[in-house]
Amino acid sequence: MQYTFEILGVSPVLHFFHHQQDILERSPHQGVEYVGTHKCTLDALLNCVETVPEKRGWNLDEVVDSVVSFWLNNSERVEHWRSRLNDAGHENLLVARVADLESLQTTFESIFGTNG
Repeated sequence: MQYTFEILGVSPVLHFFHHQQDILERSPHQGVEYVGTHKCTLDALLNCVETVPEKRGWNLDEVVDSVVSFWLNNSERVEHWRSRLNDAGHENLLVARVADLESLQTTFESIFGTNG
């Protein structure tokens, strides 16, 4: 299985919490996870995704590789979101998505109403 990781933005903590609850109610079994952290560091992001593979039956090493690969190949985007998080203050989180590629594709297809 292949995985993808992406930093999506900065969100107030309560908004992120409510979004997580909505996702659990709507589609608890989708292969897409959203994580949040108060720090924009590789260690903080790795800590966030550490529990995801256990819940999903994913390969931890491959999930970690996707996070590290994103971090190493997107330094400008990482710095952009680090700056935005610092500007936003302590009541906000850096939000990221980790997903298996097949589930993410299915999610996007359902949003856009395509059949693949």
